[in-house]
Amino acid sequence: MSEPKDPERLLAEALQAQARSAPHPGPPSGGWPRFGLLSGADASSLERERAALEQPAKPSRPQPPRRHAVRDLPAYWVLGLAALLGLATGAVIGLITLL
Repeated sequence: MSEPKDPERLLAEALQAQARSAPHPGPPSGGWPRFGLLSGADASSLERERAALEQPAKPSRPQPPRRHAVRDLPAYWVLGLAALLGLATGAVIGLITLL
């Protein structure tokens, strides 16, 4: 007697057979894309590197220190707001149960 084959193995063999019989699509109409070097060692990257290493021009006058536009809320405000919302929710639920 032969043992039944594993369904995963049957599926894998069917997919391999289908891949072997499928035609190769060939290169794209515009040719293969050129991505360049991953290191970026071309002429423009060297110019960018030199520009990054140069000293920036000194500002004519010192800039005042910037203030943060967004202030952090203290923890007691957050806890107080949560407590008030909890009390309001409890009051609404209490009124609904009385009706």
